[in-house]
Amino acid sequence: MAAKFQITGQLGALMLGTALGAGGASAQEIDLWTLNFSSEASNDALEAIAEEFEASHPGVDVVITQRGVDEIKTALRVAAGSNTGPDIFFSWAGLGLGGEYVNAGMSLPLDAYYEQYGWNESLLPTAAAFADQYEGGKHGVPFTFKGEVVYYNKTLFEKAGIEGEPESYEELLTAAEQLKEAGIPAFTFGGTVNWHLMRLMDVLVETECGAETHDALKAMEASWSDTPCATAAFEELKTWTDDYILSPFMGIDQAQSFNLFAAGRAAMMLEGNWLVQQLAEVADLENFGIFPFPTGTDRLYGFAEYHYVSANSEHPDLAAEFLDFFNSTEIQQKHLGAFATNSVNAEVSYADQRPLDAEWTEIFEGYDAMFVNGDQGFPASVTSEYFRVINEVANGDLAPADAAATLQGYIENLG
Repeated sequence: MAAKFQITGQLGALMLGTALGAGGASAQEIDLWTLNFSSEASNDALEAIAEEFEASHPGVDVVITQRGVDEIKTALRVAAGSNTGPDIFFSWAGLGLGGEYVNAGMSLPLDAYYEQYGWNESLLPTAAAFADQYEGGKHGVPFTFKGEVVYYNKTLFEKAGIEGEPESYEELLTAAEQLKEAGIPAFTFGGTVNWHLMRLMDVLVETECGAETHDALKAMEASWSDTPCATAAFEELKTWTDDYILSPFMGIDQAQSFNLFAAGRAAMMLEGNWLVQQLAEVADLENFGIFPFPTGTDRLYGFAEYHYVSANSEHPDLAAEFLDFFNSTEIQQKHLGAFATNSVNAEVSYADQRPLDAEWTEIFEGYDAMFVNGDQGFPASVTSEYFRVINEVANGDLAPADAAATLQGYIENLG
């Protein structure tokens, strides 16, 4: 039996495969809404896991609907407002994105399943910790735990005369200037998807403000307008967008930005551990290296992605069983590397890794603290304003000196 897949987009739904119960009988279904992953290996692994679950559960169909990043957010918001939707849905962890659906009553508390399946013991504590951020119990089960670092093209670094990986923000700026003098854009970003350039702003706030102040700003416990380092971060953002980012970037998306990076049009990207597999499919991994963005705070930039069980699911027990199967040691070991370099399962072993995968394992082992993307730290309404202010600074429509006050004014007007 083959799992049912749909990829939805502006052109409608494209059916990749269908399965009907024998003799037309109605099978029990689990509906999963998730991303349309950029990596072919990720999509193949997802389909294989669904088929393996079906094989071990006769009479069950796993129906998977895949959407793009912004499309799945829209679909989930519509579902949250209409008490409809799937049995399981993908979203990012944190108060800003996953929290939106938890607060809307769309997510089912999973405390009983955590106890039944022993997820507190089998899952990495750092990945599972996000389930405890919400009120009213545990929400969601880790799907991936991801870090974001700087990927760089070794050939372009060598061409610009850059020796070694930058270990401080000042060294990174020096490297960017060396690249500029060699006619090479330092970074590539896709401006049409707001969250991509946001990553640069996030790490600049961490760099300029430090961990404690950064957290207070994102928690809206400190005033952006009264915190000078916030303005300094916007000033740094303007420097990068004016001098060191491949232009024009506001008219392209993240996928186009990746293609430009893979083609050697820019020296660096600020991306997550998922990019290893994507690069492996289109380029020679030996030509790329990674290093954490040098914020100086000893915190890794990253986030978790979760699977949430819908409060409207007619089959919550079966949905939880599927998630337990998905995160089992056997399945995670079998498909290791398909979704991310590292698994959320604490019992998975890492051997014979590709060099970049091994570097990621070392990075994860080297940090015991992290800070999350702005769109996972802010409530959704504030995230939209954060995006707008960042884009206006990048476009030259808002002076960096006025950006922090503009964002703070919006926050205060929320009441």
